[in-house]
Amino acid sequence: IALALAAQGCTLALGYARKRAAAEAVAAEIAELGGRAVVLRANLAGEAAGAYLADAALQELGGIDIFVANAAAGVSKPLAEVKRRDWDWTVDINARSTLAAVQVLLPHMQSRRWGRILTVTSGGSRRTVPNYGMTGISKAALEAMTRYLAVELAPHGIIANCISPGLVDTGAIDAYAENAATLARVAGHTPAGRLATPADIGALAAWLCTDAAGMIVGQTIEVDGGYSLLTFG
Repeated sequence: IALALAAQGCTLALGYARKRAAAEAVAAEIAELGGRAVVLRANLAGEAAGAYLADAALQELGGIDIFVANAAAGVSKPLAEVKRRDWDWTVDINARSTLAAVQVLLPHMQSRRWGRILTVTSGGSRRTVPNYGMTGISKAALEAMTRYLAVELAPHGIIANCISPGLVDTGAIDAYAENAATLARVAGHTPAGRLATPADIGALAAWLCTDAAGMIVGQTIEVDGGYSLLTFG
């Protein structure tokens, strides 16, 4: 997403929690494209971390017109085993921090009467996935938040939408057992014949930030090659 936005001329603030080297690698790639990016650290499980990250980005860049909420975390266990700390940690990162950041950024966007808010969800918010319940609940909250923000903010020229990628082979699924088998099975059952790539997700995100997409408001858009249309897979 960052690279796709940079290709459209955006200057970026890249948030990270622990992997500074990875964030700096993306910033370096953006620089090679002729763009600019700064990296900012924040643990979004903190009480006011979303607001802190948004304010830091405002200070670094002088303004924020596009906000992408793609931080995610979760616990891999049945809901019957979820503890309060699991709930708080997952919901804080996946939903609460997004609202806190948006509230900080709104005055700037409202003053320009233009803004884009993109959130990133997953199919587990609407369909059940083993041991994914806590994350799925938090992502469902994020989708609902996006719809409410869209209706409240569209009159001010601020458009909110949600992207729902299918299974993307980014290494994030390494935390789950049998990931290689899962990748092969999903790819084999996807009507498009392959998994979505990071570039697929970036292309949609960049387009949603253009005026051409101004009438796409409050939607959750699936990017999964048709996999979610199947009754089994």
